[in-house]
Amino acid sequence: MAHGIPSQGKVTITVDEYSSNPTQAFTHYNINQSRFQPPHVHMVDPIPYDTPKPAGHTRFVCTSDTHSRTDGIQMPYGDILLHTGDFTELGLPSEVKKFNDWLGNLPYEYKIVIAGNHELTFDKEFMADLVKQDYYRFPSVSKLKPEDFDNVQSLLTNSIYLQDSEVTVKGFRIYGAPWTPWFNGWGFNLPRGQSLLDKWNLIPEGIDILMTHGPPLGFRDWVPKELQRVGCVELLNTVQRRVRPKLHVFGGIHEGYGIMTDGYTTYINASTCTVSFQPTNPPIIFDLPNPQGS
Repeated sequence: MAHGIPSQGKVTITVDEYSSNPTQAFTHYNINQSRFQPPHVHMVDPIPYDTPKPAGHTRFVCTSDTHSRTDGIQMPYGDILLHTGDFTELGLPSEVKKFNDWLGNLPYEYKIVIAGNHELTFDKEFMADLVKQDYYRFPSVSKLKPEDFDNVQSLLTNSIYLQDSEVTVKGFRIYGAPWTPWFNGWGFNLPRGQSLLDKWNLIPEGIDILMTHGPPLGFRDWVPKELQRVGCVELLNTVQRRVRPKLHVFGGIHEGYGIMTDGYTTYINASTCTVSFQPTNPPIIFDLPNPQGS
């Protein structure tokens, strides 16, 4: 088992031997790693929207995978919106503009957004390959001219867009990354193992909130139809052994909607859409104490 190796106080994450088989990795962890045993790891009920926000706290509103279906979503009170990707079906500029208009009508002080695998136009390498390999797979995307999508993230004028980058708002350090394990060749897909670990290694230590599009292994990542877990074991190791954020928000796996904790980090799968793409999962709110000195 590839463990994090402390060196001069730093933790280095290496590729997990079960990287390419998340279900096997999860079984191995359950047998060998105490951190996957109760009482540390357990489900958490979402707090009701009418719960008073404690003094000295910031309320985060978490949502994901809205897939251009934002019209009927009831948005709760809060301070900062976190949207962890798949806000469109294909990343078409018209969809991005519609999403940006929706963001513009929300009252939150800050709105922070990352891309997901459906934001095809945000992934420049994907777009470069699309024309070469499979014009007919996404015809409406293939028809776009480069000038239509070259700077597509600039359409998100009503939010802070993160892509392998961080921002500090209200004293909270927040980092966002769109990458997910390869799944049917969508945007921001990378092979499990070193390719993904290279991206996770960019996440700095000391951040408070991590936003990724997909889950870490073992946390809200179960896909009943496939009878398997699909989370990323390298992301799990990065979160639990090196970065240790207070909050890890993601989506990607619609079936995994809900909250868990490992006793230190709270994990929120905030997918708004169900597996049948109905936007019926409510946004999840979470209160964090304000950082000292903010």
